[in-house]
Amino acid sequence: MKFGIDRLLAEPDLRKPLEGKRVALLAHPASVTADLTHSLDALVAAGLNVSAIFGPQHGVRGDLQDNMMESPDFTDPVYRTPVFSLYGEVRRPTGQSLGTFDVMLVDLQDVGCRIYTFVTTLLYVLEAAAAHGKSVWVLDRPNPAGRPVEGMKLTPGWESFVGAGPMPMRHGLTLGELGHWFVDHFRLDVDYRVIAMEGWAPETAPGFGWPADRVWINPSPNAANVNMARAYAGTVMLEGTTLSEGRGTTRPLELFGAPDIDARTIIAEMHRIAPPWLAGCTLRDIWFQPTFHKHAGRLCSGVFVHAEGPGYDHHAFRPWRVQALAFKAIRALHPGYDLWRDFAYEYEFGKLAIDVINGGPGLRAWVDDSAAGPHDLEDTVFEDEAAWRESMHESAIY
Repeated sequence: MKFGIDRLLAEPDLRKPLEGKRVALLAHPASVTADLTHSLDALVAAGLNVSAIFGPQHGVRGDLQDNMMESPDFTDPVYRTPVFSLYGEVRRPTGQSLGTFDVMLVDLQDVGCRIYTFVTTLLYVLEAAAAHGKSVWVLDRPNPAGRPVEGMKLTPGWESFVGAGPMPMRHGLTLGELGHWFVDHFRLDVDYRVIAMEGWAPETAPGFGWPADRVWINPSPNAANVNMARAYAGTVMLEGTTLSEGRGTTRPLELFGAPDIDARTIIAEMHRIAPPWLAGCTLRDIWFQPTFHKHAGRLCSGVFVHAEGPGYDHHAFRPWRVQALAFKAIRALHPGYDLWRDFAYEYEFGKLAIDVINGGPGLRAWVDDSAAGPHDLEDTVFEDEAAWRESMHESAIY
């Protein structure tokens, strides 16, 4: 198969509208061609006038490990081209940076989750382009989590840098498709184009979205593999809790744990409360000791989420429910457990991080309500998921 960048390079007719244009590239370390040439080098070699480079969260170099670590602007040492950070002093292209290009090419590997900030960065780029008469092209890439949809839709009024609009946590779209949804939903008057992939097969095993012949490169420092991408729509919620999400280990965002829990007991309680929610994956109890971040240097009892191997069922696996169930199990076993982390998440003050992550307080309220059972959450979530799927088909996005 071919990603958008590979088609743009291979088909001169696709590049023809870029002749005589100043081209900006929004990219990160995973912005590479099939032969692992970085897209910047490949586009320059193809004769495009790359006049500016933009980087999302974690930087165009992907060197900044944690959340809320801002990247500076700098000059590319090879091409002497300005590099503008969209996760530094600004989150949107503004001022000087908007004057450096006519067309922005967006070549970002996404992981298929609303909270992954490249999604919101695309919206902000589209809004800026609409306001200033710029063009935006997405060079499309696979959604490694595939087509399944899961989670509550973001509640109006809870928009943030990790919640661009009323979509569920696991949206089932590629970044190019999300761009079409943004243009339609927010009624943006912008020249938007997608260089679509050729031969993407999101329903085909074993990748179910990620082609077996493509190398995985971290799009952000803690996105180490496809298992992480599959689990992320659930494990990202751990960032709003006192539980470790595995930062400071070699498998971040594929596990959770803490020094004061018992993983085997929690897994058993999850099976007791809602066994159907655990379909399609394997939970394994583990021990780990983070070298940094939450519980650094302390031995943690933990749970590893395997969305891989013979126990993986792509259509049955529901990572958001798995993680919600883990929180519910901890609440049932330890009603007074200090679960919710209270700090400014993505610069949202006065709101609990778990609520910012979920786009509203619904999930936390369900976890904390001892009388609420699986069906109480399921009824709300199922309705949101069905509405999102219907909107995708009505819009003919896929």
